[in-house]
Amino acid sequence: MTFISDPINFIATWLRIMLANVGASPDLTAFILSVVGGGILATGAMLWVTFLIWYERKIIGRIQDRLGPNRVGPWGIFQSFADMLKIFTKEYITPNGADRVLYNIAPVLSVASVLLIWAIIPFTVTSYGVDLNVGVLFVVAVAGLGELAIIMAGWSSNNKYALLGAFRVVAQLISYEVPMVLSLLVPVLLSGSMSLNAIVKAQNVWYIFTAPLAALIFMITSIAEVGRSPFDLVESESEIVGGFNIEYSGLKFGMFFVAEFLHAFTSALIFTVLFLGGWRGPGAEQYPILGFIYFSLKNVFSYFIFILVRGSLPRFRIDQMMDLNWKVLTPVSLGLFAVVTIVAKLVQGNPNELLRGLFLLIANGVILLTTSLVMGQFAARRRRHLDERAEGQKLRVRSQV
Repeated sequence: MTFISDPINFIATWLRIMLANVGASPDLTAFILSVVGGGILATGAMLWVTFLIWYERKIIGRIQDRLGPNRVGPWGIFQSFADMLKIFTKEYITPNGADRVLYNIAPVLSVASVLLIWAIIPFTVTSYGVDLNVGVLFVVAVAGLGELAIIMAGWSSNNKYALLGAFRVVAQLISYEVPMVLSLLVPVLLSGSMSLNAIVKAQNVWYIFTAPLAALIFMITSIAEVGRSPFDLVESESEIVGGFNIEYSGLKFGMFFVAEFLHAFTSALIFTVLFLGGWRGPGAEQYPILGFIYFSLKNVFSYFIFILVRGSLPRFRIDQMMDLNWKVLTPVSLGLFAVVTIVAKLVQGNPNELLRGLFLLIANGVILLTTSLVMGQFAARRRRHLDERAEGQKLRVRSQV
């Protein structure tokens, strides 16, 4: 092992030897390394948000034919630091009548629910916090803490608009968790494990090629879970003032802001792990630093898709958003999981991975084609119904004239 090929484990080994030389027990050494590693990972993730905010605002500015931040520093690169300074100097307020404990815990919990996911993400073949054998289940469970933080924030604020906003957010998040979990089960089924590292190692053929429909459903539901456009009814100012965090200001509001950007980036990380092969690539197992480079490049692509969707599509109505989930994504994900299970079982004994992947791809294509035909017929009937109703209204108006 050299510093260039695997810097993280090289430093970890050096620290382990140094602690052993000063008489630290193996358990104490493991505890110290866990605390140091967790602290570095959490701090790095929080600092990374400052770049993400600038990067996303610049990209969306270009998408929408705007400049984006361009005043503070070259290319506006210090705009995020100016925003941080403004947030830090805002008043630290707790509203009268608010539940102080829940009100102040909610922002911390919203960030913690995202940071906990980073503990199990395999950045390279050797660099990860912990390799849980129930990693996918852990991701789903920890995501529920974010929903708990939102309902705590709305309930404890003593504001009816915050409470209504929290109810609507939680309704959206819980609804879209159903197809998201079903799409998560597809990589679990194909790899035979819920460990994220095992799922990466099983992707000799990336799952985005063998299960593209599951990847699409996961991406759509992930955007909805973050609450970004076109699913940004979480903060629909024209309808509910400012959403569940209307009573928050200063650093506490900033923590919700950080949680949103970090959640979007973390969703891209999970997408990369589950469907783009994670750190896998030529030489990634021999030289883990190459695996980190591959992982980073794939994640940049995934995150760019998230940003592109946010900057391009208009907001759904609440009924359209729920119709998309319960009438399209949920039944399609259920059918997809059933079909993939059957096809995977039929081709299980075939040693040719490309052939197995081809059968799975055909199954995904059949489901997608069937869904498109059914939705096309439904849309045609809907248009005919609307045209008939409009024609009936015209006839009534003419008869009255």
